[in-house]
Amino acid sequence: MVRDGYYYALPLLAAALLVGWLATPIWSIPAVLLAAFFLWFFRDPDRVIPDGAGIVVSPADGKVTNVSPATVNGVTRTRISIFLNVFNVHVNRSPIAGVVRDARYQKGKFMNAMNAASAENNEQNAVTVEGEGHTIVFKQIAGLLARRIVFTKRIGDVVQRGERVGLIKFGSRVDVLLDASAKIAIKVGDQVKGGASVLAHVKSASVISGREELASMGGERTQQGAR
Repeated sequence: MVRDGYYYALPLLAAALLVGWLATPIWSIPAVLLAAFFLWFFRDPDRVIPDGAGIVVSPADGKVTNVSPATVNGVTRTRISIFLNVFNVHVNRSPIAGVVRDARYQKGKFMNAMNAASAENNEQNAVTVEGEGHTIVFKQIAGLLARRIVFTKRIGDVVQRGERVGLIKFGSRVDVLLDASAKIAIKVGDQVKGGASVLAHVKSASVISGREELASMGGERTQQGAR
């Protein structure tokens, strides 16, 4: 469980005891139920992380609501949007293994996370991770109920695929921006689990370097043939 769950639940349990002592136990039931909800909401289950070169895992639990091209800084990428409702696990994980190159927090609105405009206008934290020969950006986007985004890593930190990197409190959304050449492994409507579900496959560094080596060898042979 994420420790934030205790911060919410313990005061409510204390209030329930006080109300039960001052009044009658039945009046403490709402506070007890709300405390139980917070303890359940901040659950943090272990996940089996897929192994293999070029695998991109989901950074969050939720429903895939969008898979479409997106232009970012003049570059065409594929955007995958994942909507988290209040019943989903809200712990976020790194989609790939690599180094955190950037993390930019942006203040903003708290529009419904299902609204496409929320990707640009809502409070959010955009994280760039570089590894395995490619760079991926994922955004922690606040929703209608979310009022705090937590990111526990710093620029320069090394992260593993599926490693816990933060959370978004209550309803929210996470966007993943991939290279346009990525092979998408999910579709709109799919339910995914953070760290466990494969979103896409990208060219790994070993494949890229192998192709570059073959191309170089081919160039050398062409030059030798010309001689």
